[in-house]
Amino acid sequence: MKNGRVTIGDTDMYYVAFGAGPRKLVVLPGLSDGLATVKGKALLLWLPYRKYLRDFTVYMFSRKNAMPEGYTIEAMADDQALAMDKLGIDRACVLGVSQGGMIAQCLAIRHPARVERLVLAVTAPNANDVARATVSGWIDMALRGDHAALMADTAGRMYSEAYLRRNRRLLPLLARFTRPQSYDRFLKNARAILRFDARDALPGIACPTLILAGGDDNTVGTEAADALRRAIPGSALFVYEGLGHGAYEEAGDFYDRVFAFCGK
Repeated sequence: MKNGRVTIGDTDMYYVAFGAGPRKLVVLPGLSDGLATVKGKALLLWLPYRKYLRDFTVYMFSRKNAMPEGYTIEAMADDQALAMDKLGIDRACVLGVSQGGMIAQCLAIRHPARVERLVLAVTAPNANDVARATVSGWIDMALRGDHAALMADTAGRMYSEAYLRRNRRLLPLLARFTRPQSYDRFLKNARAILRFDARDALPGIACPTLILAGGDDNTVGTEAADALRRAIPGSALFVYEGLGHGAYEEAGDFYDRVFAFCGK
């Protein structure tokens, strides 16, 4: 396992890495990266990948630390390609989750030689009405400094009722320990989502693509995954019925599907 960082222009980007397999998987997390980066968390994050590390080396990246005003999803993808270049990752399977899926779309569009296979999880091709309302609400909560409301709304939109019941005592603790010193990073990430629209460019994605979605996704909406499937040539879609935006945490076979697809 490795906790690392790579220089990007006048700043740097944290990443974690685990495994020593010949294939490479790059993982791009969602908007939660705006609240807490992967810095120093390799030991906490490796568990879902442990079964696959003989065949794969997994890299999970945060966004860069110093973000300019108006930082876009497209610029995030360009910085991600630069980070991969500096680490010698010439070509990799890419798993993008939520906002990370938006970055992954742009990475495949703008830097196609970098992406061997693409997995887009609980994400959207643009800031549709559901995503816009969701993220705008989170921005308002962050501007008010109401972290408890932000975490409660996030959990309510992400997880199934059964998951929320099982973890009702844990979620308030997570809210307590995830409050950032500043919401600046979160706000820049969130505002980038509101400006995102890759729909016209999606037909240019040429790599094999798997789309994974929750049938009850209240964060990006239930139509987003099918919009991706229709736009990306030859893409495949699997929907976890009864699960929402947190399907990547709740579905027991989520990573089996990811690695089965990437291992083809």
